Amino acid sequence: MSTSDERRAEKRQMKSAARLYAVQALFQMEASGQTVEAVVREFETHRFGAVYDDEEMAEGDSAHFRKLIDAAVNFQAKIDQMTDRALVEKWPIDRIDPVLRALFRAAGAEVLETETPPKVVITEFVDVAKAFFPEGKEAKFVNAVLDHMAREAKPAAF
Repeated sequence: MSTSDERRAEKRQMKSAARLYAVQALFQMEASGQTVEAVVREFETHRFGAVYDDEEMAEGDSAHFRKLIDAAVNFQAKIDQMTDRALVEKWPIDRIDPVLRALFRAAGAEVLETETPPKVVITEFVDVAKAFFPEGKEAKFVNAVLDHMAREAKPAAF
């Protein structure tokens, strides 16, 4: 692999890590009531590249992480409404698993506020769902909900 290919692969990995960290941070904010600033600072200072039980966590793309968190917080009502429309009528967003709620908010933020192609966002966040729920059916559920959200937000991309 050439040096430029290696750099591109590293950049993709850092963006993927930022997405995972964004879901964790949004979950933590909801569960603990911490401010955006406190959670972002904690993740950038202590979580990115941290070592737990001899396992080194990936370094995250800080700019992408911040963009996702800021957009998820600033556009939460809009994202939650898009998510509600994508969910079955009997399952509003406040009744779903808080990790999935954080995931839908981070993914919705990326669909709405970045130039990342929706299909890439869907694939990346399905992978995040698999990381949190390796044995479950959540990945298929996430794929269906995000597909619906992305088609609503950016119909021209499909």
